[in-house]
Amino acid sequence: MNRFSFNQATAKHWPMPDLVAGCVAAGVRNVGLWREETAAHGLARTTDLVRGAGLTVTSLCRGGFFTTPDRYDDNRRAIDEAATLGAPVLVLVSGGLPDGSRDLAGARRQVGDAIGELVPHALAAGVRLAIEPLHPMFCSDRCVVSTLGQALDLAAPYPAAAVGVVVDTYHLWWDDQVWDQIDRAGRDDRLACFQVADWITPLPAGVLLGRGLPGAGCVDLRRFRSAVDAAGYTGPIEVEVFHEQLWTRPGRDILDAAIAGYRDHVADGSRP
Repeated sequence: MNRFSFNQATAKHWPMPDLVAGCVAAGVRNVGLWREETAAHGLARTTDLVRGAGLTVTSLCRGGFFTTPDRYDDNRRAIDEAATLGAPVLVLVSGGLPDGSRDLAGARRQVGDAIGELVPHALAAGVRLAIEPLHPMFCSDRCVVSTLGQALDLAAPYPAAAVGVVVDTYHLWWDDQVWDQIDRAGRDDRLACFQVADWITPLPAGVLLGRGLPGAGCVDLRRFRSAVDAAGYTGPIEVEVFHEQLWTRPGRDILDAAIAGYRDHVADGSRP
């Protein structure tokens, strides 16, 4: 459980003070936070709350959406927010195609250029930018980076201390090249964040809220954990699930279910 991190999105409607208190009561040491909920509670109040509880913020989600006009200023703010919270990683969701565009390759180049603009600020703040590839079904409207290989190519021109990648099982489980790319990410010291969720079908309308708790679907989650471990990743493992029905349950019930799924389907089964 030392590596387990409870991503706030898994219990989206759990108020921040209750989330923190619930994690402490359950013996959970790590949390992944989201900018919207942090802003709603107040950045300074959230920082004091998690630090006072002895929790570590493993990541802040999200920056990116690099096709929007205010992308530079908003991402600088996101970096600063992560630094204030003590989050070592800012997760980047790149954004989809610009309105009216069909130039997918051009959009990916734009993402790479935008990340490069942020590198000096990220290095100064001590925050690592983590490019998250999303499943190809999100390519048009949410994320033009669809594979781990594409994310690594975008990160390659920049220092590994400044730019890494996210391995999210929900988005990458389908790709038969992912194992080689995880190994590549380890060799290049680019593994910045590891998130787990299961793939369940049928997908709901809109598809965004189709994630399942570990063990609810068809993803070989333990193989992913073994792969990132073999590639040298020793950091936190975030359970991050978006599902409308799950969100109707009490926050502590969700946390307990996430812990159980992590222990049964993600954690190293060879250890007691």
